Amino acid sequence: MSPTTLRSLFGYKSWANQELFSALAGLPAEHAEHLHTCIRTLNHIYVVDRIFKAHLSAEPRPFDATNTKSTPTLAQLWSDVAATDAWYEQYAASLSATNLAEVIDFEFTDGDSGRMSREEILLHVIAHGGYHRGNVGQVLKSISLPPPRDLYTKFLHQSEPARREAPTRRSPLSSHVKPHE
Repeated sequence: MSPTTLRSLFGYKSWANQELFSALAGLPAEHAEHLHTCIRTLNHIYVVDRIFKAHLSAEPRPFDATNTKSTPTLAQLWSDVAATDAWYEQYAASLSATNLAEVIDFEFTDGDSGRMSREEILLHVIAHGGYHRGNVGQVLKSISLPPPRDLYTKFLHQSEPARREAPTRRSPLSSHVKPHE
């Protein structure tokens, strides 16, 4: 994957998190139990993001499990997530294709050994976050509240409105048909 696309994906991750946390901040009080479930899921994403940040930075792992025993408030978690997202955006912007190919050895929280390239770790962080944001979206749907539209295409078109301009129409075959010589 190109470094440019990777940077874009981390911009998308930050945007999607902001959209979801904003939606959860407006959750009616009668859904406190559902909010707690959502916070636990989002905290898991945050903890895993921080664990892999440590691996990428050659720092000690900050957590011994993939979630914490206590549950943070939504506001505290948002503050922590926003700071971590900002780190990943900056980190992704600093990498070359050569850096992305570098392999890192690490230990998972269960004690098993792991080995992944920087690129694989970063793609895992993106995919893992998207998977669990989808879990939170399902919780919102279960209480008849629409989740934010967590779509990369929506992010791209909001961040780059020119992408919505109508392209010059061409025949669908024009790129496949070679002129007669």
